[in-house]
Amino acid sequence: GRWRRTPVGEIDIVARRGQILAIIEVKARRDRDTALEAVSSRQRRRLRRAAEWIIAGRADLAALDIRFDVIAVAPWRLPIHVIGAWRPDNG
Repeated sequence: GRWRRTPVGEIDIVARRGQILAIIEVKARRDRDTALEAVSSRQRRRLRRAAEWIIAGRADLAALDIRFDVIAVAPWRLPIHVIGAWRPDNG
């Protein structure tokens, strides 16, 4: 949607449930472990900057708790959703 692309980076999925704004990175690799390891510290910083950009433009989102998740996708396996894959101040 309109939030996915920001001047500081792209976010795969932005979702809100209650007081949580989830920034979700989707990684597809040959196996789920490789997919889970594919989010580098540089990418985490980029996602944090993109989330901050989104929040700065939306006063209604500023009070929400932000959470960073990863969805790992591999052929012939169910996706794994890692909730709170890293902390916003640890990226």
